[in-house]
Amino acid sequence: MTTGSPFYFAYVGSRTTRERNARGDGINVYRVDAITGTWTHAQLVDGLLNPSFLALDRSGRFLYCVHGDAREISAFGIDPGTGRLTFINQETTGGRNPVHLSVDPGNRFLVVANHVTSSLAVLPRHEDGSLGKLVDLVVLEGQIGPHRVEQPFAKPHQVEFDPSGRFIAVPDKGLDCVFTFRLDEVTGKLIAVDAPPAPAREGAGPRHIVFHPGDTVAYVVNELDSTITAYGFDPERGSLTPLQVMSSLPDTFVGHSRGAEIAVSKGGRFLYASNRGHGSIAIFSVDPASRRLTNVAWQESQGRTPRFFTLDPTGTRMFVANEDSDNIVTFRVDQETGTLSHEEVSVRTGSPVCIVFATTV
Repeated sequence: MTTGSPFYFAYVGSRTTRERNARGDGINVYRVDAITGTWTHAQLVDGLLNPSFLALDRSGRFLYCVHGDAREISAFGIDPGTGRLTFINQETTGGRNPVHLSVDPGNRFLVVANHVTSSLAVLPRHEDGSLGKLVDLVVLEGQIGPHRVEQPFAKPHQVEFDPSGRFIAVPDKGLDCVFTFRLDEVTGKLIAVDAPPAPAREGAGPRHIVFHPGDTVAYVVNELDSTITAYGFDPERGSLTPLQVMSSLPDTFVGHSRGAEIAVSKGGRFLYASNRGHGSIAIFSVDPASRRLTNVAWQESQGRTPRFFTLDPTGTRMFVANEDSDNIVTFRVDQETGTLSHEEVSVRTGSPVCIVFATTV
C-alpha cells in the first residue's frame, strides 16, 4: 500500500449476533485523514451476519469478509474515489465459523480458516472480484491440547502468508502447534511442507502469527496462556523452530486475560500484542541480531477487550479495536522507543473486531 495519499479508507468488521453479545451493525467504512488521523464515516453495509474478519485483494480493489459462526465469505467491490463497497457475491467455505482469510500473492485464490470444523478452504477469485466454488478443503489433525473446553479438536485460527508469499502459516489453537503449507498456484491445492508442525507450549493455544520483515523469524501470540513464541523461520523449507517464549502480561498481573492480536513495526524493531482482560497492548523490542524479544512497556488500550489492533499505512499510528467498549482508539507510535501515546477515540462503533486499510486506486 502506498502512503503518499492525503487520506485512506478504513474498513471495520464487527460481531452482530445476540449469541456473541454483540452490538455491531455490519461493515463500516471510514475516510481517514493521513495527516490528522481523523476518521469520517462514509458507509454502513448492514444486514450482514458477523462480518468479523476482512481482507483486501492484492490490487486493493476488492474486499472480502468471513461470516463468523456461519459458513460463508462475501466479496465486495471498492469504489476508488469514495471507498464505498458494493456487494458482488457470496460462497460457502465448506466448513463452519470461518475466522480468517488471506489472498495469495498471485491474486487468484482465497485461503480460509474454518475454526470449528478444523479445516482450511481454498476458493478461486476472478478478475471481477467474484468468488468461485471451493477447490480444496484440508482437515487438520493431531494431538489435542489439555484445555477441555477450548481444545476439544483442531482449531485453525489464521492463514498467513510469509513475506515471500511461498508459504502459509496456520496457528492451531486446539492442537498447540503451527502448520505450514504451500499453495499450488495453478490448482489452488494446499500442500503440507516437508517438516513437522511447529510446537507450542502445552495449553498455549496459538492464535495469530506475524513474520518479521527480515524473513527469518515469526512470532505467535498464544491465546490461552497469554504468551508470545518466537520461531526461527526457514524461508527455503517453510519450517518453524521455537526460539523463545515470553509472557505478554506484567509479572504483577494475577487476573484472567487472553492473548488476541500481534503485529510488528514497519522496520521490525518492535513487536506488539494485545491482552484481553488485562486491557493492554504489550510492547517488545526486537534484538536486531538474534530477533529475541525484550519487554518495553504495557499501554492501556483505553477500552475493554482489545481483540484487534493495527498500525496505519505509515506506521506512525496504531488503532486499537476494543470489542466490549465499542470504540476504536488512536495511539501515536514513538519511532525510537516503540512506546504508544494515547491521542483520542477515533470512532465509537459496535463490537469492532477487525480493521483493514485501502488507499485510493
